[in-house]
Amino acid sequence: MAKLLFLTLNFALLWWWSSIPSPCACSQNQTDRFALLSFRNAIHADPFGVLSSWNDSTHHCEWQGVLCSKRHPGRVTSLVLTSQGLGGFLSPHIGNLSFLRVITLQNNSFHGEISSQIGNLFRLHHLTLSNNSFGGPIPSNLSRCLNLETLDLIDNQLVQGIPSDLGSLPRLILLGLSKNSLVGPIPPSIRNLSLLQQLSMATNMLRGEIPKELSRLERLVLLQLSYNKLTGEIPPLIFNISSIIYFSVSGNQLTGTIPSDIGTTLPSLRDFGAYENLLTGTIPSSLTNATSLETLVLNNNSFHGPIPKNLGRLKSLRIIQLGFNQLQDDLSFISSLPNCSNLEFLLVRSSFIHGSLPRSISNLSTSIIRIEMSDNHIQGSIPSALGNLFKLSFLTLQNNFLTNHIPDSIGALYSLQVLALAENMFTGEIPSSIGNMTLLYLLVLNSNNLQGYIPQSLGNCMQLIGLDLSSNNLIGSVPVEIMWLFSLSIAFSLAHNNLSGSLPLQVGSLKNLAILDLSYNRLSGSIPTSISNCLRLERLYLEANLFHGQIPEALRPLRGLEELDLSNNNFSGPLPNFLAELSLLKYLNLSFNELEGQVPEGGVFLNASAVSISGNRKLCGGAPSLNLPLCKSPSSNKSSSTKTIVISVVAGSLLCLALLFLSIFCYHKKKQTPTNASTSLSFENQFLRISYEELLRATDRFSETNLIGKGRYGTVYKGILDGCATVAVKVLNLTQRGASRSFVSECRTLGTIRHRNLVKILSVCSSIDFHGNDFKALIYEFMANESLEEWLHFRTIGQDDESGESRNLRLVQRLNIAIDIATAIEYLHKGCNLAIVHGDLKPSNVLLDNDMVARVGDFGLAKIISTVSLEATGVHSQGSSISTAVRGSIGYVPPEYGMGHKVSTLGDAYSYGILLLEMFTGKRPTEEAFGHSLNLHSFVQMALQDQVMEIVDLSLWSEAGDQQQHIKIRDCMISIFEVGVACSMETPTDRMDMTEAIKRLYSIKASYETKERRTGK
Repeated sequence: MAKLLFLTLNFALLWWWSSIPSPCACSQNQTDRFALLSFRNAIHADPFGVLSSWNDSTHHCEWQGVLCSKRHPGRVTSLVLTSQGLGGFLSPHIGNLSFLRVITLQNNSFHGEISSQIGNLFRLHHLTLSNNSFGGPIPSNLSRCLNLETLDLIDNQLVQGIPSDLGSLPRLILLGLSKNSLVGPIPPSIRNLSLLQQLSMATNMLRGEIPKELSRLERLVLLQLSYNKLTGEIPPLIFNISSIIYFSVSGNQLTGTIPSDIGTTLPSLRDFGAYENLLTGTIPSSLTNATSLETLVLNNNSFHGPIPKNLGRLKSLRIIQLGFNQLQDDLSFISSLPNCSNLEFLLVRSSFIHGSLPRSISNLSTSIIRIEMSDNHIQGSIPSALGNLFKLSFLTLQNNFLTNHIPDSIGALYSLQVLALAENMFTGEIPSSIGNMTLLYLLVLNSNNLQGYIPQSLGNCMQLIGLDLSSNNLIGSVPVEIMWLFSLSIAFSLAHNNLSGSLPLQVGSLKNLAILDLSYNRLSGSIPTSISNCLRLERLYLEANLFHGQIPEALRPLRGLEELDLSNNNFSGPLPNFLAELSLLKYLNLSFNELEGQVPEGGVFLNASAVSISGNRKLCGGAPSLNLPLCKSPSSNKSSSTKTIVISVVAGSLLCLALLFLSIFCYHKKKQTPTNASTSLSFENQFLRISYEELLRATDRFSETNLIGKGRYGTVYKGILDGCATVAVKVLNLTQRGASRSFVSECRTLGTIRHRNLVKILSVCSSIDFHGNDFKALIYEFMANESLEEWLHFRTIGQDDESGESRNLRLVQRLNIAIDIATAIEYLHKGCNLAIVHGDLKPSNVLLDNDMVARVGDFGLAKIISTVSLEATGVHSQGSSISTAVRGSIGYVPPEYGMGHKVSTLGDAYSYGILLLEMFTGKRPTEEAFGHSLNLHSFVQMALQDQVMEIVDLSLWSEAGDQQQHIKIRDCMISIFEVGVACSMETPTDRMDMTEAIKRLYSIKASYETKERRTGK
């Protein structure tokens, strides 16, 4: 009995003991639970409540996003929380989940550094943290996760270099580091990742050459290195990795050529992108052997022709983008493209393409969406069958030599959203069928020879946000139907036509419009009072018309007006005071009207450089800077009335005689003009022409002793014409791409403008030299004191200078030069009929005359832009009405130009800001000392207030004789640097414009000189 009791007791004890969890299992279970709770507690944002299930009422293996092992109960093997909007830090306790094989937290809002404790997860196979905001460096101890197959850190804010230890992950298949801020070189150790299939490092700041060791990655399918700062040639052996499907090295500074057999060595290639580099050579015709190719993107390089004629073999081809090269080929390659049934994009802008549009373009696949061939030398007419491409949404052919009529069949392109045919030689009427394009949101037909009336059918295009029909020969009135286009918001321009009649009352319907330009027509009547409804109007140009009456009170509500030009009309009566109340008004031109009375003394009228009121003889008073006579009292006006009548009669008689003589002269001139002469003279006819032989003599056969300098497009010599006039002769290097366009640009620009701070062009030479080669040269005023570059960066004068002293610009001299430059740029932006963007503002393009007055020169990249902005349209435009490639000088080019944004006056503001900072720091914007993470703008910005005198040009220190002078110079420099920094902000809309910069600099100069007088210095 006792023995039975003993056995029973032992059995009970054994059962009780076995029911208790082992201490080891309990500890492991709790470790994972505590680690998950720590992970949860580090998260402060959980908009979808995904972590609400992470509580004590459920086992942690049942929590959302958590997966546990079946072999090891309670041990977490997978943590997947994708696209849940989670925000917070990544708890270091995640390193205690030692059984984890998968961590996927992509598309959330995690921030802070990636915990180095992840390096303890030896079982980890997949780590995906993409599309978050993780910062700091990549943990180097990730190399301890030897089982890692996927490392995806794309789209974060990671910094510093790529750890070379990542090359010791033997099982890695995917390495994704794109869209971060990583710097330094690509580690050659990556060659050890023998299983790697996807390598993605795009959109960082990686430097150096592409390691040739990458060619050892024999299983590579995807290679993405675009948008870094990589240099050198693409290692040729990389093109032998036959498994590559996706290859992109775009947006770098790579040189060299593409192997001629690329299509044979990469037979599986599907996407090939190498745009925005410095690649040369030809486009290999062997690419057609890669029969799976879908995307061919090679634009913005220096490839030359021909374009492969058998691209039609690539049946899967969707995108052809070859623009901004030097192809110098015709369009015959298009004839094979109808075989590409999936073709959507055909982009060959600015590539020196010539010849006519082939009829085969109408046979392209109906899947074609976008055709861009702007800025080439294409001739002939638009095939009428182009209307077959019914899915086409973008058609841009501007800046070519297309002629004849715009075909009426173009109206069959019902899907068209952008039609840009500007700057061609189209004639005839605007087809009324354009009104069938009801999806059209941008129509740009300016600068052609279009005639007839503006079609009323345009009123059907209810999506239009931009409409430019300027610079044509259109007649008739402004159609009322267009005034009902409420969608017009960017700009509406009918300038430089022969329109007549009054401005329709319905103009008030354009409530969303920012820019209205009806200048240089024959519109008459008064400005409708309904214009007061156009509350978003920023720029209103009505100059050179026949408007009359008083300037209406209806303009008073337009508080957003920044520019108003009513010049060269017949406006009369007093100048309304409300114009001084428009606080945003920066440019006001009321010149050559019949206005009278006192000029207001506030607002824009305080800035003489922003106001033009000349040609209104009866205006008086106003700010002293306007230099108007004082207003007379009523009694004095009455006493002089008799004298005024007599003078008026005499003046009127003389005027009639002058008009009679002018009419006779014009009649005889017209009879002498051939009937088939062009209606518009060539730009070269605006100047006195000089022969090649005359220039040869003037420059002593272009002797080296007369060499002044060399630029991108030409060489400048000193010359003496007729033995007396000293000139500067710029001889164009016509073998350089863009030189001919530079010649045209300078002639067009400088031939229409005059300003004391712009270099004056005296003559041109377009001839043939003694060897039968084309010869083009521009003749300018000679500037005795050379360029600002010479004064800022070369401290000693050459042997020809008799003084033998060091060159130095004093502070006030620099301020005067800075004001001169800003005044010139402001004139280009606001003082011309159409705004002109200089495009290449830098010290070497600023010349100094005998009196050290600055003259801005070199207009080879200048663009005369219309009022239509395309920034909101999605068209990647970089030029005038629609687009033109912009290439300035490194360091001075605004960052948005590098991202494909359009040319703008704010781009010149950026260049001016950098130039201003350079003038007073003595540092070039391209100095290596700035490194990759700093530029002249940020260098100055960081030094403002506390360290400003440490960055000032050392040559200015000599003016600081004592402590009081030191403080005076410091205060002046702070103010100047603030202007430079404000002009060179990264975001264009944040930049200070030239008018405000001039105002600030004048104020700084006045303050400094006042302090100088007080101290007797």
